[in-house]
Amino acid sequence: MTTNFRTRKSTLGLLYILHSSANVERTCPLTRERMVLTMLLLAGAGGATFIAAAPFVLGAAGFTAAGIAAGSVAAKMMGAAAVANGGGVAAGGVVAILQSAGAAGLSAAANAAVGVGGAALGALIAL
Repeated sequence: MTTNFRTRKSTLGLLYILHSSANVERTCPLTRERMVLTMLLLAGAGGATFIAAAPFVLGAAGFTAAGIAAGSVAAKMMGAAAVANGGGVAAGGVVAILQSAGAAGLSAAANAAVGVGGAALGALIAL
C-alpha cells in the first residue's frame, strides 16, 4: 500500500488540528471558568423559568382552580386513570396531584422540585 505526499500532509494536518483542539486550556486559560459560569447562569435561568411557567403549563393542560377542563389533556388523563382504576381516580396519583397543584398552586417542595428540574436542564444545555 502506497501513500502519496498529499495524503500524508492532510493526515498530519488533521492530527495537528485534533491535537490543538485537545489543548484548549493551554491556549485559552479562561475556558473552564467561562464554562462553569455559563453552566451556572443557564441552570439559574432554567430553574427560574420552570418555576414561573409551572402554573401556566398546568392551566394549559387543563388542571384549573375550577376543576379539570373538559376536552383537555387533563380530562384525557383522568379518563385513562379512571379506566385503569375501575372507575375512580386514585388519591395520591399523578392526576390527583396535578389537579391539586392546578387548584391550589404548587407547594414549596413542589416549587423546589420544579426548580431543580429546570436547573438540571439548563446545566445540560450548557454542556
